[in-house]
Amino acid sequence: MAAGAALAAKRGEKKKSELKGASKSMEKSMTESELEELASGKRKGKPQHASDD
Repeated sequence: MAAGAALAAKRGEKKKSELKGASKSMEKSMTESELEELASGKRKGKPQHASDD
């Protein structure tokens, strides 16, 4: 759910100021394609956020 909210903000569909917690940090640290991948998949077993590898 956080990835979906972050993706909406990244695309301009939602205000960045409305983001909280994980979605706020995900929007800042992840690319749109990374967010699409997380948002489209199942949540179980996924990492909380991407590392900067």
